[in-house]
Amino acid sequence: MTKLSELHKQWMDDPQYQKDYQSLEAEFNLAQTLIETRTKIGLTQEALAQRMKTTQSAIARMESGKSIPSASTLKKFAEATGTRLKISFELPV
Repeated sequence: MTKLSELHKQWMDDPQYQKDYQSLEAEFNLAQTLIETRTKIGLTQEALAQRMKTTQSAIARMESGKSIPSASTLKKFAEATGTRLKISFELPV
């Protein structure tokens, strides 16, 4: 079975895939950050959902990138994880 990371490397040779992937980079990074933060503090999706007063499936959608969380949801995430929310903008290189 081919690993997803290996397929990604192969697909990155395709200019259209590269373009599409780069257009979603911010969403991928946000999803990865949410997962890393939750796991670093030792919470399951269910435990985080309880702290945020939401459902485990809502957390799963956020972490999958299928649902982009609002600023108020990100604030609840920060409060539930004991972290500080920081949003920034960068000019393209």
